[in-house]
Amino acid sequence: MSSIISSNRPGGGIKWQWPSIHPEGRKFLLIAAIVTLCFWLLGWEIVGWLMFGVTLWVGAFFRDPVRVTPTGGDVVIAPADGLITQIAEVAPPPEIAGADGLGEAPMLRVSIFMSVFDVHINRTPVAGTLRKLVYIPGKFLNADLDKASEENERQHFVVERADGVRIGFTQIAGLVARRIMPFVTMGAELATGQRVGLIRFGSRVDVYLPVGTTPQVLLGQRTLAGETVIARIGQAAIIDGIGQ
Repeated sequence: MSSIISSNRPGGGIKWQWPSIHPEGRKFLLIAAIVTLCFWLLGWEIVGWLMFGVTLWVGAFFRDPVRVTPTGGDVVIAPADGLITQIAEVAPPPEIAGADGLGEAPMLRVSIFMSVFDVHINRTPVAGTLRKLVYIPGKFLNADLDKASEENERQHFVVERADGVRIGFTQIAGLVARRIMPFVTMGAELATGQRVGLIRFGSRVDVYLPVGTTPQVLLGQRTLAGETVIARIGQAAIIDGIGQ
């Protein structure tokens, strides 16, 4: 797939387009459509219309819109669509701590909660080499709970930039989510905003920022995967906002 090169320079324009359906979701969309058709053929119109609504939702859940990713060398991009529900200083997860991971020092964790209505394709927040990819089986607690980071099924990523700075992020399954799927493998060279995985259905993504970096997003703010700048490496300015 070719990349879209964009800027804020004057001139030109762009038109809205329907997002594509990710290949992983096409089989579910087909199943829902077949079940819907069967109910209509049987004359069960009420159930058929309900299933038609489910079919539309399945298509929306697996939508994979094009995103325009800022390419500044210091930016950290949101890996998920959703709501910023937690910003906390925590120790890095033991599975990706240590000298070959994120180290041992406490770091700021930004948690993004994805509802079943959000896009669920996750993207890497920075460009670099995928140094760690660790899958941990676990529970399926509400992904909005703090302990979900330690008890739920999850998958950790550590990406090392060309300058040696490492960013960690974690896909966390939730109450409804029952499968975490990676699209990449250890050692892969990733571009900022590249698609790296999918969680079915409803979940959370945590981002672990390097020491000395403060989030440039606020609690209650919504993010777009591959587009929203959630931090700038080395920038520690605190920002405030107003809900309105």
